[in-house]
Amino acid sequence: MTQELRLALVGSPNAGKTTLFNALTGLSAKTGNYPGVTVDRRLGSLEVGKVKITLSDLPGSYSLHAISEDEAVTSKVLKGELDGGKAPDGIVFVADATTLDRSLPMLADVLNIGRPTLLVLTMIDELKARGGDLDLFKLQGELGIPIVGVVGNKGLGVNDLRLKLAEVTAWNRAKNIPEGDTHSRFLWGDEILQKVTRHPLSESRLTRKIDRVLLHPVLGLVVFGAFLAVFFQAIFSWAAPAMDLFSGWMDITADWVLATFPPGLFTNLLADGIIRGVGAVIVFVPQIALLFAIIFMFEASGYMARAAFVVDRVMGWAGLEGRCFISLLSSYACAVPGIMATRSIPSPRDRLATILVAPFATCSARLPVYALLISAFIPDTTVWGPFTYQGMTLMGLYLLGGISAVLFAGIFKRGMLKGASLPFYLELPPYRFPSLRSVSIQVFRRVKVFLKDAGSVILIGSIVLWFLLNFPRHESPADFTAAQAHRAQIEQSYAADLGHAMEPVFDPLGFDWRINVGLIGSFAARELMVSTLAEVYAYEEIDGEHPGLGVILTTPDPKTGEPPMTFASGIALLLFFVYALLCLSTVAVAKRETGGWKWPIFMMSYMGAVAWVAAFIGYTLAS
Repeated sequence: MTQELRLALVGSPNAGKTTLFNALTGLSAKTGNYPGVTVDRRLGSLEVGKVKITLSDLPGSYSLHAISEDEAVTSKVLKGELDGGKAPDGIVFVADATTLDRSLPMLADVLNIGRPTLLVLTMIDELKARGGDLDLFKLQGELGIPIVGVVGNKGLGVNDLRLKLAEVTAWNRAKNIPEGDTHSRFLWGDEILQKVTRHPLSESRLTRKIDRVLLHPVLGLVVFGAFLAVFFQAIFSWAAPAMDLFSGWMDITADWVLATFPPGLFTNLLADGIIRGVGAVIVFVPQIALLFAIIFMFEASGYMARAAFVVDRVMGWAGLEGRCFISLLSSYACAVPGIMATRSIPSPRDRLATILVAPFATCSARLPVYALLISAFIPDTTVWGPFTYQGMTLMGLYLLGGISAVLFAGIFKRGMLKGASLPFYLELPPYRFPSLRSVSIQVFRRVKVFLKDAGSVILIGSIVLWFLLNFPRHESPADFTAAQAHRAQIEQSYAADLGHAMEPVFDPLGFDWRINVGLIGSFAARELMVSTLAEVYAYEEIDGEHPGLGVILTTPDPKTGEPPMTFASGIALLLFFVYALLCLSTVAVAKRETGGWKWPIFMMSYMGAVAWVAAFIGYTLAS
């Protein structure tokens, strides 16, 4: 008979909890919500003999005396106040062996709950490398609970931990745990460390020297700016070969379908609506994978925490604090988890201000649009060394979004959300070499989510757009070429009617009906802008060939003498995408997190107005 256990994984941020969770569950993790609240957890499963274990990875927390929503959820879950009143069968407390003094006070809180508890010490190898040594047997005797030492990124000790997880009923109960205030818990932790420490941890001189630069109020910002420049140039330069390969495969596949299958609507739908439409977005997978890989590498190395510390000074001008920066940083991957990350912000005013500006952070869904327009309208000319105008333009768009977020947050905090901020504390983890396995798993998950979107929302959107572009059907003269017949069809389609209806609003920005249709599709997924343009110009030929979409957009039309898009309209569209809230998922999560439609409607309204004004200014100046 199979036994089922529910265990909760608890620990402070930077304790190695995520790495350990991945090592225990592999790729079986999934995301879920606690009933009645809006904080995500990750669930994973593993089997040890006849014992099936469900592992719940709770939000990182420094204390069970919660000052933020995510800390409150961790506390309530451990006490059995959520999940239908069911407390976990056991608690797995994860602590960094090199910073055990910071974890023991919270461990005292956890032990006072009275549930079977196991202490997992991570970074054991790092502790020894830095000259430290702990007597784990003596520590186990002092605490009265089992202890397992692991090196999660290398898998050392993980098998012993798996076996231990199945023995919850044999876990000892803690003893002599203080129940007083914070001061008494810290004194208790210091006393235990003095008893079990064989050799104290030696402070790294190299860390001090590096931090003198990275945490400097001026040099730190300079290094951060240099990091951004290399980061965005790499996205263009390093991913280009793989993107060209993907693009070639899509074109070859679409041409093969057209040449192999009998002519007709189904063949056109398969080749142009599905393969070219979805393929126009999938081609950006290398850039998105590289984007996340670099972000995760720097997070794991310990640099991102330093960046948050340096930028906290800038955030302070806007009346915000470093936790808000971390939420905005998460929004650069996607505004949805970025808005959800605001749960760690204890001040309700700071949290709402961050939610209202989070969509300004350039999410990965904007990257395909940026990459297409930049490659089409910005020359690949070297500025200095390895840096080109294209890479600098991409960096400029990302910075514009970030600076605008801080600017508008400052406006809100000095106006309708005026109020004092709560103290900000941030642990600076030691510098580490990132685990390639852990980073690869996280990148794989992000790309998997992107491809899932491409296989669902973008696929459905591309099919809907294809039908809008190809109906009602119109017969073309017999002497028309395929390109001429295609143009005549789409110019009399339902999509054209929708696009023309929007012209009074977007004509001043240089947008034609095709771009207007793309904007409609962008509400479902921003990437659909690329799919729309790919479908509209699917039959366009230049010198008897099907060139890339960027070439088509900038080549003068033989009929009108004008290219489909000008430099001015391209700049206007870039600026519009920087500011406009073109994402139904973001609107939905904002509604859920703010408890109603008031603030999401406000977000869409003010961001739409800012986007239109910015695009109009850009179009006017570029013209």
